[in-house]
Amino acid sequence: MEAYRFFVGSGVRELMRRAAPENMPEPALRDLVEGMRGQYAANWANKTRPYTGIVPMLQRLASLALPVAVLSNKPHDFTLLCVRRFFPNIAFARVQGCPEEGKPKPDPSLALDIAGEFGLRPGRVLFLGDSSIDMDTARAAGMIPAGALWGFRPEAELKAHGAEVLLAAPEELFHYI
Repeated sequence: MEAYRFFVGSGVRELMRRAAPENMPEPALRDLVEGMRGQYAANWANKTRPYTGIVPMLQRLASLALPVAVLSNKPHDFTLLCVRRFFPNIAFARVQGCPEEGKPKPDPSLALDIAGEFGLRPGRVLFLGDSSIDMDTARAAGMIPAGALWGFRPEAELKAHGAEVLLAAPEELFHYI
């Protein structure tokens, strides 16, 4: 279980590739990916919860009328389900999961698309995430990489991947806005 948190973050296919034995034949890997998608569809909400302080942080951001978006490497349909379930009263400017044929983070394309949609220069966007993938995405997009220390990955990883801001708790975000 400890190793698993380092498998996630780059999409379902990469998760299965990391978890599978080395040199797994492509057809077997495709079967694992499809099996994972089925398991995830049936069980995605069983233990998933927002981190402590996230809902009040999002409510405060909404009160400031700042555009807030979600960008996830989860499949787009699952990203939408998660947001609807756990944040039903938050009006996100955009919720974006990884498109079926799209490039997952750390490719900056979707992050830049979101910033452009709201007329924001990338250098004015704080990209908050909890993994090296998020920090790499922010840097590739020219955004401010902010590391969430309450998330999946350790502080050393976030720093090593360019986090310019480290937040120990969600409410600390307001020191940077």
